[in-house]
Amino acid sequence: MFGMPGLVEMPTAEAAPSGHFSFTYGTYGPFGRGTMAFQVTPRLTASFRYSSIAGYLPADPDYVNYDRSFDLRFRVLDESKYLPAVSIGLQDFMGTTPSSSEYIVATKSIGDRLRVTGGIGWGRLGSLNAIGATGVRPPRRPGPSGYPNYYQWFQGDFAAFGGVSYKVNDKITLKAEYSSDAYTLAGDRGYYTRNSPFNFGVDYALAPGWNLAAYYMYGNQIGLQFSVAMNPNRPTSHSGTEEAPHFVRPRPSRSADPEAWGTDWVNEPETGPGLQAALATALGKTGITLNAMALTATRAELRVTNNRYNSEAQALGRTFRIMTRAFPASVETFVVTLMRNGTPLSSVTMSRSDIERLEHAPAPEAFAAAQITDAAGRPDGMTLTPGLYPRFNWSLAPYFSIGLFGGEQAVSAELGLRLAGSYEITPGLVLSASLKKTILSNFVEATSPSDSVLPHVRSDVGLYNAQGDPSLEHLTLAWYARPARDLYSRVTFGYLEPMFAGVSAEVLWKPVDSRLGLGAELAYVVQRDYDQLLGLRDYSTVTGHVSAYYDFGNGFETQLDVGRYLAGDFGATVSIDRTFANGWKVGAYATFTDVSAEDFGEGSFDKGVRFSVPMEWALGKPSRTNTQTTIMSLARDGGAQLRVEGRLFDWVNEGHGDALAARWGRFWR
Repeated sequence: MFGMPGLVEMPTAEAAPSGHFSFTYGTYGPFGRGTMAFQVTPRLTASFRYSSIAGYLPADPDYVNYDRSFDLRFRVLDESKYLPAVSIGLQDFMGTTPSSSEYIVATKSIGDRLRVTGGIGWGRLGSLNAIGATGVRPPRRPGPSGYPNYYQWFQGDFAAFGGVSYKVNDKITLKAEYSSDAYTLAGDRGYYTRNSPFNFGVDYALAPGWNLAAYYMYGNQIGLQFSVAMNPNRPTSHSGTEEAPHFVRPRPSRSADPEAWGTDWVNEPETGPGLQAALATALGKTGITLNAMALTATRAELRVTNNRYNSEAQALGRTFRIMTRAFPASVETFVVTLMRNGTPLSSVTMSRSDIERLEHAPAPEAFAAAQITDAAGRPDGMTLTPGLYPRFNWSLAPYFSIGLFGGEQAVSAELGLRLAGSYEITPGLVLSASLKKTILSNFVEATSPSDSVLPHVRSDVGLYNAQGDPSLEHLTLAWYARPARDLYSRVTFGYLEPMFAGVSAEVLWKPVDSRLGLGAELAYVVQRDYDQLLGLRDYSTVTGHVSAYYDFGNGFETQLDVGRYLAGDFGATVSIDRTFANGWKVGAYATFTDVSAEDFGEGSFDKGVRFSVPMEWALGKPSRTNTQTTIMSLARDGGAQLRVEGRLFDWVNEGHGDALAARWGRFWR
């Protein structure tokens, strides 16, 4: 019922497969709990929970208390033939901590169906029939919420809990437990009284990843829980439904057809333009734009933009295949430069002989044969594809936005239409806009400004929701460039995001083969009117950060931003994300500034979790679109950052060595 691997309300030492991602909602009596849990590593489980308690205040039976909480669990010992799995956990260890507990738990399988669990808990899990104590548990310190209650961990009385689960078949699991939670606060306040320490339940698997559970709780309540789970390593749809790639066309041997290896063709004035036109057509049919080409008798270099595939490596593989079919036999060296926003990211060089030799070999062999280098500057003889610029793209499509665990709403959703377009004037110079119209929404709408003592840079989001329909999401002119080797730059001017307009300038140092990136951004912005059209308010500010990015390997990346935020406060934001090979990304962040906890308001400081799901993973069809969701504290003004589309690191890193290596398995796909 707490959304973590467990029995009914008691934890177990079990862990989901690495990368496992679940949403659960359970309710019984006055309690409702919605939880998002993520198996960060094979041993570490983390969750974020949004809870409600009806009748929380004795003087006001209609009052509903809402609370957010975080859990962490670490499996210190794997189950073996004779030893159980053992985990240590922290439950509700940050904030107001009404469910704060710590525990050590062991779980052992007996055969294929029966699992037995036993453990000891502190805090709420040590509140019934204590069997010992580790000192006295300090009371929660008065003051602002949002900080870990580390001074209480594993302190005070501890009690035993335990239970069993029995897997009847592939769909039905029975559970029984003895709970060490006395529900002391609930009894004192009168909104719930437990009659028994025993809980019983049945879990039914509706379909892979979809579960429904029913419980008999504490001798007097029926509980229900629904959960849906997914794993980035297990797509929801069968993939590979895109058209098959072209096969590699091998060259005839030099001895069998020496004329095919001749180089006189390079002197024909029509050959280069003809090849470029044919390549542009062939690549365009696969969703790849040919930006430019340079050609000699032995070397061909293409600059391409991948518009379709979620993996740059897959776009590379398809481009190399088509090159073997287009160029005469004398062209031995192929170079493909990846482009985004008219800007070169990296150049991948392969010999044509290796491409012919390795077409049916494992993808890592092709990676070992490739050279990935910086792509700054333009090689001699590089010719832009005729008619490519200026270029206009537009779309009219439905959109769906979802907000989780915010305010008094567990789930907020909005459905509408979005009209978007971009006009690429020259390489790197892009005019873009996005206009949306809401059709259905339950997002919170406000009638008056918030009571924040800080400049209302985010806390008036309810007014923007109420008055911004239709709304101009952004209208910008952006210039992307490569000032020098390993350097990238961006300048964006206009209506930058729904709440701010102005100008933002950014520079990024990121070598192709480096795990480290360094950046800096400076912006002058003016707050937009609540209707999110062309009007502006009287608040303006200068904001900016210096940033460091580091890739730890195995998909783990961290980012540190230090600087001035939208409300004029100074501080730092630290974040860590795990990116999977198929483009899934899950992470968390926290921001600490010189705004006091009292001035910040509920939550004390800005923090949250976020995830991004590639539509390719969900639909099984090639797509560069991702669905992004951030679950954060209430919209507060402290630690608020500008949200500008096209920030450099977000897309530059995709075309660099580590990111290419992580997804190279799709090279021959």
